[in-house]
Parts: sequence; structure tokens; C-alpha cells
Amino acid sequence: MDRLAADIGMDMGAVPRSQRLRHLFESGVSLQQTEETIRAIHAAERAAREQREGALITELYKMQSFDWGGLHQNSLEKTIVDNYVKKIVSFDRLNESIDNELMVSMRGYVQCSWYNHWTSIIIEDIFKSHRRVLPAVGLIKKVDFFIAMVPFDLKVTYLPEGYLKDRRSAQGLRPEVTLLKREARNLGIHFDTTLPEARLLELLWARLSDHPSESAQSLIRELLEHRHSALDECVRNPDELIRWLYENQGVRRFDASNRLFLVLVNTQNYFASWKLKRAKDLLERDIGRFLDGVQEGHVGRRISFDWEGERYTAVSDVVFVQHGA
Repeated sequence: MDRLAADIGMDMGAVPRSQRLRHLFESGVSLQQTEETIRAIHAAERAAREQREGALITELYKMQSFDWGGLHQNSLEKTIVDNYVKKIVSFDRLNESIDNELMVSMRGYVQCSWYNHWTSIIIEDIFKSHRRVLPAVGLIKKVDFFIAMVPFDLKVTYLPEGYLKDRRSAQGLRPEVTLLKREARNLGIHFDTTLPEARLLELLWARLSDHPSESAQSLIRELLEHRHSALDECVRNPDELIRWLYENQGVRRFDASNRLFLVLVNTQNYFASWKLKRAKDLLERDIGRFLDGVQEGHVGRRISFDWEGERYTAVSDVVFVQHGA
């Protein structure tokens, strides 16, 4: 507010801080003047980040694996308390577990958090620097920017494994992990049955992709074709995917705000899609194409979805970034 007042030559020195928003609102300041100030603020912040962006991206490319190590932000403390504090009685065993297990997991957790933080800033800057986007100034809950005057909360994600699983089920197809486990048993390939399903799926996929047998290669081709088909359908009509993303969000983070989903997909290796978060040139191209195609006054899709017995409506859309085709 102080910057806007200064830009339009308004002296608010005598106006109590609690009344400055109303004073500005009733002053007749134009939308164009407000937008110019917002863009100037973002340009100054962006210039400072841009100077180090090249070096930052180089550092991000040093990340060779994306593994939370079994720890996640929402359950970090609970995991430590349940698996170490309450379970281990011996002090020596506790220290041994910290050194050999917890420290490794913490390293993965911190690295993944670091990667997500800096790639998110780069991606947001790509959006906010586009001529059709008006950045949000400071921290506004559930609003990262405006497109054609519509507020959006940006969500960066991948083609969800849960969505693919539900889609196969709706088509009467068995889950991918079930088919991969059956093929692994047929080929005498050992696998760890105690792993979480998502991790087991990734490892079995990699193991069978490297197996020379025709049955393994045929299964991988079949699963890939189904994923490609699902992706093509989502690109043609993303409404179902958007609805799934809203209806399957975590309980603790539920909201029905307008969301713009950036879906990153490596079509050669779906499990490596996380690497695309640092592919700035590719991101700029595909995000730019989406924003260039936005018609003035028309953005997003009106999506209705259900959540715990209630019906909600939001404006949403998807930007797909594909690589590897």
C-alpha cells in the first residue's frame, strides 16, 4: 500500500495505518495504476533472483534421486516418535539407529524439501513474468497469481499413480503392481514385499524393463501404452483429472480454491517426472504456450466435485508439460 501511494504521489503520512486500505480504495486509484505497481514490485524481486538463477539450476541438476527416505512433512515428528522415541529402549541402540537410519532418511527429506522449494520459485517466476499474469504481492492465502483477473493457486504435480490405478479399475483392468508382481514371480525375480506399494511399483517396473524376456517386455509395453492413452485423454479433456485431484487431496489441506495444476510427465520414464521441475527452458515453452492461448476474460474450467458429502465448485485448469515422446 505504501508503494502504491508513493507511485501515485499520494501522501498518507497523516492517515492511520489501520485506515490506509480504505483510504486508498476510496481515493479513485485506477486498476491500471495498481497493476503497474504490482508488476514493478515483482520485477524488482525477480531481477534479484534472476542473477543467481543459472547457478541455482546447475545445483538442482546435481540431484540424482528423489527419495524422502520414508519421512514426509506431515508425519516427520510422528515417524521419529513412533519408530525411535517410543520403540527403542537401549540408548546405544538409539544412537546407532540415528546414525545408520535416521540420518540417512533426514538427508533425503532435506534434499527433497530443498529441491521442491527452489524449483517452485523458478516455476512461479515463469508464470508471474508472463504478460497475461498478474502476480500476487506478498503472501495471499490460496492465491499465487491472477490470469485474466481470475485468482489461482498453483499446484505442481505429476500424473497421479492413484488416478491411473482408479482408471484401470474403472476399465476392469488389474492394478499395474499386481501384474508386475505376477510376472516377477513367473521369472523367479525376488522382490521385497514389505515395501510401500508406490515404491514397489517403481522398482518392479525398472527390474522388468531391464529383463530380456519377451513376456516382461510385452507387459511393460502394455502398461506404457495404457499410461500414454490415459495421458492423451487427459490432455484432450482434463475435467476428469481435475475432479480427481480435488476429490483426492489430503484432509488436512482440503480447500475448494481455484487451482491451476502444472502436470509434469516424462513419457519415457513416468517415475522420473520429478526431474522436469528444473527443466526451465521446457517449462517456459509449454507454460508460455498455455498462457498465450488464454482468451481475454475466459480462463479455466468450472469444475464441480464432491467432498465428504458436500458439493463444491471451483475454476481450474491444467498445464501439461511432457518430455520423452
